[in-house]
Parts: sequence; C-alpha cells; structure tokens
Amino acid sequence: MPSSLYARYVWLIDTIKRRGRITRGELDRLWRLSPHGTGNALCRRTLYNYRAAIQEIFGIDIQCDPATYEYYIAEEDHHNTSVTDWLLNSGAVSDALASARDISGRIFLEDIPSAREFLGTVIDAIRQGRRISFDYRNYSRSRPTTGITYEPYFLKIFRQRWYVVGRNVRDNKIKTYALDRMSSVTHREETFEMPADIDPEEYFRDSFGIVVNHSAPKRITIRTDHRNANYLRDLPLHHSQEEVVHDGFSLFYYTMRISDDLVAELLSYGPRITVLGPPELRTAMATAMRQALEGYADVPRTR
Repeated sequence: MPSSLYARYVWLIDTIKRRGRITRGELDRLWRLSPHGTGNALCRRTLYNYRAAIQEIFGIDIQCDPATYEYYIAEEDHHNTSVTDWLLNSGAVSDALASARDISGRIFLEDIPSAREFLGTVIDAIRQGRRISFDYRNYSRSRPTTGITYEPYFLKIFRQRWYVVGRNVRDNKIKTYALDRMSSVTHREETFEMPADIDPEEYFRDSFGIVVNHSAPKRITIRTDHRNANYLRDLPLHHSQEEVVHDGFSLFYYTMRISDDLVAELLSYGPRITVLGPPELRTAMATAMRQALEGYADVPRTR
C-alpha cells in the first residue's frame, strides 16, 4: 500500500475521531485544507472506498447518521480502542517522518530491535490458529535453541520490542518469546485452539512488563516529589495507578505483582522515588541497590 494512501486513512480516522461527529460539508472543507486534498473536494466514491479500506485494515467502522448526515466512528471496546490509537499514532509518526527527509540530519531516532521480519507471520498464525516452528537466541545460553514448536496466543509490545505469548508444545508450558530473537520462523500444518481459560486482558492485568509470575498482586506505595509526579501522571506505570497529592510530595498507589521487571523500572528513577511498601518490595529494592554498590567498592579512585 502506498504510504500516501495509508496517511489518508489515518487523516480520515483521526479527523472524525477527534470531532466525534462531522458533517460531509465540514469534512470536505477540512480535506481541502489538508495536505492530502490539495484544494479539491473528497468525492463520494473515494470516501466510500476509504471507509471500506479502513474497515478492513483497522477494523474501524465509519458510519453515517441518515438523520443528520453526520459521520462518526461506531463504538469500540476498550482494547480495540487502545490498539486503534496505537496504530493511528504509529501511522501519523511514520507519515511525518516520511515527509521530513529533507531535514533527516536533524532528526535523531532510537535504534529499535526489529520484529518486522516475522511479525506478519506470527499474526497470521494467531489468526489462523496454526502452530509455528522457530529457532531462538536466549541471552542465558551460548547457542540458540532450535526447532521450537509453538502455539502463539497473543502479542504484546513492551519497551519498543514485540513479544508473543503462547504454549511451548514440547514443554507444555506458557512461554514468552521476543520476536527480534527468533529466526527461521515457519508455519506448521497442525492447528490449535487457544484455551478458553486464557484471557489476554487478564494475563497481564496485574503485572508490569513482560514477565508474568504467579504471585499474588500487592498494594504498592511510592513517594515522589511534585516534579517527578508530573512524569508519572503523563506516563503511568500501570493502569491501576492512583495518586494522592500532599504538601510537597505525592503518593502513588498500584496493585501489581512484584517482579524483576518492576524492580528494574523503579530503580531507574533513582533517588527521585521512595518505595514505602510493601516490605518485600522495599527489601528487593534495597538488595538490588546494595549489590550495585558492591560493584564499586574496590574501584580505585582516579585523579
């Protein structure tokens, strides 16, 4: 699909989504003013084709109210809305960067591990309920694990890396793999059905990051000053985040499982936050900080 066509879909979705409901006349006016319209109206057939393509690609249903002739987006469930927003943001960023090649020397991007080679293959396997085979490079092993047979259940992106969660057939265990560490990914003939007792929404609900353990969720309390509180408000650590503002500081509350991913994230804030509870999380934080300091104990001072 030409990137310009994708950008037009993103523009149309975003324009209707931001306004809630919009008349055909107002949509035409905004289209003429946009980079895509170049002063021309959005003809009826083109709009019809765009709506059909958006339904197929994004799963977004743009409807027209016959009483008011206003266009609107049919109600989506919470998860579909979050996926749609992510696609729109990614599309808008890609379009903006594509149009800024003349100033590329002044745009600095982060080097992100790529998953594009196998993402489509895994998505197809999830959609069709087909097993896949692949080799995997585990950081804790010197050689890759070969010939893994796997039933992919669902995908998650974390820290700009794509992960797939599913069942390792040989081990008969639910395991998570990073797509950028896979190789030789192929579809198998065998099919599967995801177990009815596995709910993707519930699987990660009480966890931070990609590692899910079976411990009970804990009530976590973090103290921070007002400046750092702004960062946590803009980028919540977890959907359970609650804040109570005090004079000179804020307390943030969460309900999460304690994990290595969570400890690492909290350590990244350094002295800007203090974990007040529960005791086992405070102990994990103190242990990690003590081990880090031990690595500097015998380092000679330099002049």
